[in-house]
Amino acid sequence: AQRRRTHRPPHTTPKRKTRTGGHIMSAALALARRELSSLLRTPAGWIIAALYAFLTTAVFALRTLDPGQPASMRFFFATAASLLAVVMPAVSMRLLAEEARAGTLEPLLTSPASHGSIIVGKFAGVLAYTALMLLPTLALVVTLIAVSDRAPDPGPIIAGYLSLMLVAALYLALGTLTSACTSSQTLAFLAAFLIAVGHLIGTAQLAPRLPEPASSWIAASAINPRVADFPRRIIDLQHVAFFTILTAWLLLLATSAPPLPRTPPCPTPPPPLPPQTPPSPTPPSATP
Repeated sequence: AQRRRTHRPPHTTPKRKTRTGGHIMSAALALARRELSSLLRTPAGWIIAALYAFLTTAVFALRTLDPGQPASMRFFFATAASLLAVVMPAVSMRLLAEEARAGTLEPLLTSPASHGSIIVGKFAGVLAYTALMLLPTLALVVTLIAVSDRAPDPGPIIAGYLSLMLVAALYLALGTLTSACTSSQTLAFLAAFLIAVGHLIGTAQLAPRLPEPASSWIAASAINPRVADFPRRIIDLQHVAFFTILTAWLLLLATSAPPLPRTPPCPTPPPPLPPQTPPSPTPPSATP
């Protein structure tokens, strides 16, 4: 009897699922919408936006609406950019620190979304929130046009808002990095705030007192002189590249940071035991 030969299919290894660019982009957009809606649902998001609008409006009313002065918003944009050094760390301090504290970071990291798409998505969400936060300040531009004898040139105003978005993106990337390095929102805010404010003060006060070439290096990294060039209708590509490259580098550092461990919750004390009543004494037995 001849043995019947059976055809065996060749051994094939199962294909591993790869993350394509479309999946990464969709995950980043979903996280951006989630982060933006989270900021708009919490009172902290509205309080930060209201406080920033109040401070910028006060600066506009006291310094820009000056009778006899040319209709210019240079001082407004310079002050608004400096205020972002305080506001942006407060916005970005909860990006990853809150996820680590609540224990939702591990499921997020094990999801199909990559670590880079998580960072980019959360950063895009807070950047969109910043654009919405700057939107009410357009009413100040309308006010300046209405009260001025000669309408201001729209070119410097558009360039000024571009500088605010670039500075906000830089400070948000810094806050994202500090939030990726600690599970405490307070530490993330303080680290980003001290670095941002320390850089502003150091480049303005320390650079002129240092010898060359250290003075030139520190002065080249200053933010305020670059912001001051935008309202003069000078959109230098070197300034745009400076903010863009530094923002991308900080986001890359945040992506390379190791995942944060979950912060264990505080142990709750056990409930108190109910009071025990002593046993009632047994009456003595009567003797006959």
